[in-house]
Amino acid sequence: MSDTLHSMPHDGPHNEPRNGALSPLARLAATADRLVRAVAQPDLVQAVLRVALAVPFWRSGILKWDGFLQLNDTAIDLFTQEFMLHLPGGPYPFPAPSVMAFLSGCGEIIFPTLLVFGLATRFAGLGLLFMTLIVELTVPDGWPIHITWAAMALAIMRYGPGRLSLDHLIARMSGAANS
Repeated sequence: MSDTLHSMPHDGPHNEPRNGALSPLARLAATADRLVRAVAQPDLVQAVLRVALAVPFWRSGILKWDGFLQLNDTAIDLFTQEFMLHLPGGPYPFPAPSVMAFLSGCGEIIFPTLLVFGLATRFAGLGLLFMTLIVELTVPDGWPIHITWAAMALAIMRYGPGRLSLDHLIARMSGAANS
């Protein structure tokens, strides 16, 4: 892969026309590129990515609770009556639907909260990736949005929380090199 990167065009003098003059279109493109890079700072992108993934799970999670650790009847009914696992030879009912509803409700509150604060971020990303897989098996026609959630979770797991996070603050306070 590093060979591919080295063979790709780079920013810099070797990409300019031989006469040294940039066309107005090339100058406009270069200006637009600098503007986009200035706005899309990696730490800001990582923070927005964390919040964007957290929101749909949080919104689903808050609908499952009537109070602290008190799952509502609708959540249990969904896992008992409505939701099915679409596996080969299926669909199949969820095993232990009350337990599954409880775990789902907990995950949909805990993982998004961790993401928003940037705490245990990679773990929370992994948790939401796993939940996305279960959601996809439950609602297979929703794959266009589910693949987006999976891509966000994978990016969070790979690139981490960024500097706008509690993970980064904890790493700095503990003297760790990079989070």
